[in-house]
This record gives sequence, structure tokens and C-alpha cells, in this order.
Amino acid sequence: MAKKDEKSKKNAPLIGIDIGGTGIKGGIVDLKKGKLIGDRVRFPTPQPSTPESVAEVVAQVVAELSARPDAPDADSPVGVTFPGIIQHGVVHSAANVDKSWLEADIDGMLTARLGRPVEVINDADAAGLAEARFGAGEGVEGTVLVITLGTGIGSAFIFDGKLVPNAELGHLEIDGFDAETKASAVARERDGLSWEQYSVLLQRYFSHVEFLFSPELFIVGGGISKRADEYLPHMKLRTPIVPAELKNDAGIVGAAIEIALKHKLAK
Repeated sequence: MAKKDEKSKKNAPLIGIDIGGTGIKGGIVDLKKGKLIGDRVRFPTPQPSTPESVAEVVAQVVAELSARPDAPDADSPVGVTFPGIIQHGVVHSAANVDKSWLEADIDGMLTARLGRPVEVINDADAAGLAEARFGAGEGVEGTVLVITLGTGIGSAFIFDGKLVPNAELGHLEIDGFDAETKASAVARERDGLSWEQYSVLLQRYFSHVEFLFSPELFIVGGGISKRADEYLPHMKLRTPIVPAELKNDAGIVGAAIEIALKHKLAK
């Protein structure tokens, strides 16, 4: 009976939470399909976004999802994304949230607040994991680089379907500048660039990354991946480059995948 129960938990739905600078989203993830069961829940990120205030909103999201008829078991683990470097459950950067997060044990704090196991993963890493397993990178062997264009440039390094965590490729120095200060989506808006002008900067960035890593595939995520037809056709790379497929659900799905893999609840 114990083996049967253990088997039934493999790929069972789990809750994923995506902490962002402006919103905290969550959903119940079908780990067999890589899709949400029901609608997402979203609350504004509190300001200031201190660890205590964010933990309270995360608890609200989990409580709302847990009240649904198709919710996972009350003691099931929860996966969470965070916009910063996460190593051994500790925050080592906090660009778009309150600086009081630095060196915080985010895994321990959220586990204590929710009363169930929690593991946190970098937000771009989560999106990359989701794309590699259920999106544009599914079945691709070798190196897949998922680059998210938003407030900055996030990145996920996937090799043979497995995540190499905390690859901060948005901070590569190109032509004397931090790459994301010139080639992020926010930089395009700030500098009033046309899509064609922006594609020149993206070409410079992606050519440099291509030279360093020779990936099999680039996947472009972030909000402007919806407008990929405005800039991708202007770019010339050896490597195929395609828009992300999971859109705004990628972080939630990736968070659930990560916690499932860590707790051996997914294949």
C-alpha cells in the first residue's frame, strides 16, 4: 500500500508561486502537462517589499489556492520563484525588491510561515526549467539558453534538460556596459528605440552570448516575447532563436517543477 501511495504522488499537482517586483502570482500546476489547473491568483507585491510583508502575501495566495476542490494535499511542498540569486535557500541579490532580502534564508522563512516544505528558485531559472520541459525547449539536447527581456535581462542555462542555476548572463559586459542597461525591454522604452534599432542591440548581445556558449537553441521570454516578430526577423545568428511558449505562466510552472524534482515527486 505504501508503494502505491508513493506512486500516486508522482506528478500529482503542486502549487507554484511567482514573486515579482509588482505582483505575486500563484497557481495549481498539472505536472504531467505543464499547465495550470484553474485560474491564476495574483496580488500586488507589497511596498515596501520586505521579507515579512511578502511572506504574508505568499501565504494569502497559497491559502486561496488551497481552498479549491482540486488543491494538492495540505502538507504538499510549494515551489516559489524570487527575482534574485538563490543559493542553498539564501538570497544573494535583490534588484527589484527591498534590500532587506539580502542574505535572508528565504527557504526557511517561507517554510515556517506556510507550515509546509518550501523551496525557492531564481525566477528566470524557473521560466527556463518550464520552457525546457514543456515549452520551446522540450526534447532539445545540449545547451539551451532562455533569455528573458524585461526590467533587466534574466537568463536560464539548460543542459540536456537540466538546469545549471544562477547564470546571470544579463550582466555580461559588452562594449563597456552591463548588457541589460542597453538591451533590456525597459532600456528600449527608456531610449525611445524602434524595434529595428532595438534589434541591432539584441544582435550584439546574442552574438556575444552565442560566441561564448555555442548553444543549440535560444528561447526569448519576458513580456516582449509577444512582439518577437518585430525584432527576431532582423537578427542573424547561427543558433535558432524562438519566442517562449509558456508566457506568464512559466515562472509558476517552473517553481512547481523544481519543488517536484527536489522532493522526487516528478520524473
